[in-house]
Amino acid sequence: MNIGGGRFVITGGASLIGSHVADQLVAQGAREVILLDNFALGTPETVAHLAKDARVKLVRGDILRINELYDVLAGVDGVFAIAGFLTLPLTQNPPLGLAVNVDGQVNVFEACRYRGVKKVVFSSSVAVYGEPGPGPVAEDAPNNLAPFQPGASLYACTKLIGEALCRLYHAKHGVGAVALRYSTVYGERQHYRGVNALYIVENYDRIMRGERPTVPGDGSEVHDYIHVADVARANVMAMASDVSGEAFNVVSGVASTVKHLVELLLRITGSKLEPEHVSGGAGVRSSTGSRLDFSRAKIEKHLGWRPEIGLEEGLRRLIAWRRHQA
Repeated sequence: MNIGGGRFVITGGASLIGSHVADQLVAQGAREVILLDNFALGTPETVAHLAKDARVKLVRGDILRINELYDVLAGVDGVFAIAGFLTLPLTQNPPLGLAVNVDGQVNVFEACRYRGVKKVVFSSSVAVYGEPGPGPVAEDAPNNLAPFQPGASLYACTKLIGEALCRLYHAKHGVGAVALRYSTVYGERQHYRGVNALYIVENYDRIMRGERPTVPGDGSEVHDYIHVADVARANVMAMASDVSGEAFNVVSGVASTVKHLVELLLRITGSKLEPEHVSGGAGVRSSTGSRLDFSRAKIEKHLGWRPEIGLEEGLRRLIAWRRHQA
């Protein structure tokens, strides 16, 4: 599919990822980009920088109301299905979170089928693997959700359902669909809802208040941090490709310890504070392992995507943005 001259809808368009996908689409010459959001989690301020672009249209709407999807998808070429509850808000409000992540995605696919939309790019998560075994963790790895906390397990299950919808509507109705499994997404316009990414902004805020940043346990817990601009680029490349019915890891392929992350934050901010090691606590977590190895071989082979922004550069961009907001 050609991005230039195309018409696209982004559900959850006023979100961290949605706003960056919009940036990529505009940069590549899309004719119209419709940002659909109910503003329950996202805010218009997130996409305020696009307000003067005549090609971008911000529409208040809800994926739980299928009639609104029917209206907004008329004449649309592709949909980026980003709207959804993350682990933390889903844990806090399971009835609404499950409705949005399951019924809402069914509505998106049904409306796409009805309106003849060519392709859907669905935002999934590496949470579908649960606690992975020895790596590298490729897309055909088995699911191991048993060690997850209940909220994290529910979230992962909703993403598995979304991926199954991708395959079903591809096979049965000819709606092109690709699922992208993100690792820990962070970057400019960062919010306070991502379980693992939240750790970044919380510690940055502590450092700015002159408080010692915290490190859980011995700091050996690892995550795969992927910058939101790389995630957005993967979305647009998936839409432009001829690939359908597949799932791809969108990951850096680098396991970074939380100790190293805090060290980078201290270095970038020029702080002399010493990290404080604390017990894990009772917060909502999606992973606490000290071993992680996600493979990005499949997406490199089929889409030609690979990350361009390393963790230190990405943190510098995030911090520069936060300082500009102050």
